Amino acid sequence: MPKFLRVLSILLLAGYSASAQDAQKPAPAEFKIPPEASKLANPVKPTPASLAQGKKVYDVDCAVCHGQDGDGKGDLAADMKSKLADYRDPGALKEFTDGDLFYIIKNGKGEMPSEGDRAKPDSIWNLVNYIHSMAKKDSSPKPKQ
Repeated sequence: MPKFLRVLSILLLAGYSASAQDAQKPAPAEFKIPPEASKLANPVKPTPASLAQGKKVYDVDCAVCHGQDGDGKGDLAADMKSKLADYRDPGALKEFTDGDLFYIIKNGKGEMPSEGDRAKPDSIWNLVNYIHSMAKKDSSPKPKQ
């Protein structure tokens, strides 16, 4: 067999083998937050100092995906074609406890990398406070009952 055909055969076989291995990869496990993590209460009060610290972390680590103002349309998210929550919407995080948010930030979720041990707990709690502060407050008058 000519050398060219041998090389072509090897490349085709390698490509087939790699695609067969990809087909056999198990589906990613469903993301679950442990119940004990969901129950964690935020020990850091949302003071102006806490919000300022949370904003510093957000601007460096989060805005590139979640958007400078929390709209979920950061440059990296757009490049990755990721659809992220709009933190300006008061309902965007209603299903998440502070403990859930802490867990997701610390451990990552999907394409979002984890902070791991890089961020101290108070820094993450400040970030949770800041994310909550992004929600636009409904300024319309409430109907009297």
